[in-house]
Formats: sequence, C-alpha cells, structure tokens
Amino acid sequence: MTMDATFRWALPQLFAGQAHKELFHNEALSRIDMLLHGAAESADAAGPPASPAIGCCWIVAPGATGDWEGQDGALACWTAGGWRFAAPRAGLAIAVADRGHVMKYDGSGWQDEAVREDGLYIGGRRVVAVQGAAISDPSGGTTVDTEARSAIASLLSALRTHGLIGS
Repeated sequence: MTMDATFRWALPQLFAGQAHKELFHNEALSRIDMLLHGAAESADAAGPPASPAIGCCWIVAPGATGDWEGQDGALACWTAGGWRFAAPRAGLAIAVADRGHVMKYDGSGWQDEAVREDGLYIGGRRVVAVQGAAISDPSGGTTVDTEARSAIASLLSALRTHGLIGS
C-alpha cells in the first residue's frame, strides 16, 4: 500500500525519484511548525485577517468565508506561501491568545479548557474561582451552640483544605 501523506497530520511523504522533493519537504515542515506547541490568535474569526503576520494561526470559526471557506474548525496558519490548513484530530490542544487559555479538540469540536487563569469550569460554568479572603472562626455570643460551631468549623476546614478560602 502506497501513501502520499502521513496518517495523522497529512504531512507529504517523499518517494524515490520524485521531482521537486524540496517542495514536499518544505510543506511538511510548514505543517509541523503550525502544530508543534500550537498557538492561535483567536478561535472566533470566520474570515481571515486583512494583514496577518507570517507564522500566526487561527482556529477557523463556523461559517468560514473568503480564503477560509470550507475550513470550519481547522487550524489556519499564514505562511510565506499563503494559508496552510490542518484539520484537527482528537486531543489537539492549542493555546488561544484572545481567550487566555487552551482549547482542545475532542473529535467533534473545539472545547475551552476546564482549568483557566480565573478558575475551574465545568460545563462552561465557573465552579471554583480564585482563592477568597480568610473567614474568621466563630467566637463570642451570649448563647453558645456547640453543635452549630462544630459544623461551621468543619465547613471552614473543608473550604481551607480545598484552597477555596485562605487560612
């Protein structure tokens, strides 16, 4: 079985006696360069920017237009030879500059990373934020309810253990 591209990232392969091998080799290097330690400017643009810098990449948003038409969800990178596209595969992770966090391709679409600078997200909803200020332990009062104080102390201990509030 003869293949003209690699299975995972469609990197062009060289063959004995092939003319212009440097073209195929350079194309493979361009694709490797856009995927290795991947970073993108944005994942929200459906059309190419007017004046992209060489080496800058974008995750193409749905409804792609212009030179990106038909490339929804692909990684688009501007090179000296024009736009290069790589179809994502499950597990591809790209740092997205304008979102400030990583996005991962799950096999059917791009998903925002759960752990972000401002907290932990589950189902798109932030469930843990940055650590809050310390809460002082209960004390004083005219009537001491030891059972309530014990329960509050246990809650505070758990919150501190999980890093949700300071000590």
